[in-house]
Amino acid sequence: MEEDCKSNDERGVSYCFGKRVIMDFLERHDFDLVCRAHQVVDDGYKFYQDGNHRILVTVFSAPNYCGEFDNPGAVMSVSSNLKACFQLLKPLGPTALEVDVKNGETS
Repeated sequence: MEEDCKSNDERGVSYCFGKRVIMDFLERHDFDLVCRAHQVVDDGYKFYQDGNHRILVTVFSAPNYCGEFDNPGAVMSVSSNLKACFQLLKPLGPTALEVDVKNGETS
């Protein structure tokens, strides 16, 4: 049986929660979707579903996080009719930061 909510012992500063917590939150507040961040996802964003209904999206905006993940970042915008769209931020090459720093020092 899935626990409702537990502390994240790996990070020591957050909580892990499951589908039941999300569903209860959505129903209590009459929301359709929870948007969260601060977790690397391979494609910049990731939806989680309950059947055919999307209930949660994780958005992570830091491309090539810590120089280790080669992930794109993403920015989510929501239209007036509540449709979510994503702009992907592609990772730069491994020397891009060095070039930017060098250009900044010489100009």
